[in-house]
Amino acid sequence: MNETIAIRTEFIKLDALLKFSGVCETGGLAKEAVQKGEVSVNGEVCTMRGKKIRPGDRVTIDDITLLIEAYKA
Repeated sequence: MNETIAIRTEFIKLDALLKFSGVCETGGLAKEAVQKGEVSVNGEVCTMRGKKIRPGDRVTIDDITLLIEAYKA
């Protein structure tokens, strides 16, 4: 399942994105998923919860892919 997430800032940290998008209910669950290697960014497993995610990036966890785009007013 693909979901588009629009962000208003230049970037969002990976763990914050997972919580903001609703994929993880809490920041703690997001941190845990990242540390366990369950999340990939642009096709590569990422274990850095503070990784900067920018428009154009793709974040995948389980069967969900988040497509990041810049917010358009």
